[in-house]
Amino acid sequence: MASGQAGQQGRPEQQHIPEQQLGKPDQIGLGAVQFLTVAEVAATMRVSKMTVYRLVHGGELPAARVGRSFRVPKRAVEDYLRSAYFDAG
Repeated sequence: MASGQAGQQGRPEQQHIPEQQLGKPDQIGLGAVQFLTVAEVAATMRVSKMTVYRLVHGGELPAARVGRSFRVPKRAVEDYLRSAYFDAG
């Protein structure tokens, strides 16, 4: 393996965004975003953590990767549950 490539296999490429385009957190609304752990999402939805991981990996539930774990925006969980609601009556 060539130097500089160690640990890069299987990881998606990350794009660098200049600071001028990022703006301040309050300008892009990130300061107000509440994030939940996978365990918190599972408890909220009353499903297993594996189900939450499947939803994240399948693209049905957006998440941010922080280190080796995921954080899911609370609003995304609420939107998912709202769209998945089924009225059996």
